[in-house]
Amino acid sequence: MSIRPFTVLVCLLVALSAGCSHNILRGSTSAKTPGSSYFEEGIRSYEEGHYRTSARRLRFGLEEGLSRPDRVQAHKYLAFIACISGQQITCREEFGVALDLDPGYNLDAAEIGHPIWGPVFKAVKSKQKTAPEK
Repeated sequence: MSIRPFTVLVCLLVALSAGCSHNILRGSTSAKTPGSSYFEEGIRSYEEGHYRTSARRLRFGLEEGLSRPDRVQAHKYLAFIACISGQQITCREEFGVALDLDPGYNLDAAEIGHPIWGPVFKAVKSKQKTAPEK
């Protein structure tokens, strides 16, 4: 009895796919980081309108460690919270940190059109483009 190469290939593919993380199979490329659960709680709290709790969770996530894309998002939400709390300087600083992490970052259409933080983000982004390289 001989084993055909195609059968061996199929068996290897089945074995490899069985050992893969379900995140890879779902299309997620970022692994869980120590601060991921805080980050997720922070986003959830923000969406529920609990801004103080959200800011605390997002900061915990940043302290514990997040992927770069999650750090950008955390600073974006911290900027939103600062803007709606009337803390314009902090809002600008948080957007600045997000843009330092990802200079090409942009808010989506609904976010950039927001009357409170949209103009602040645009101002920080335009200042970043005209600033000399560090």
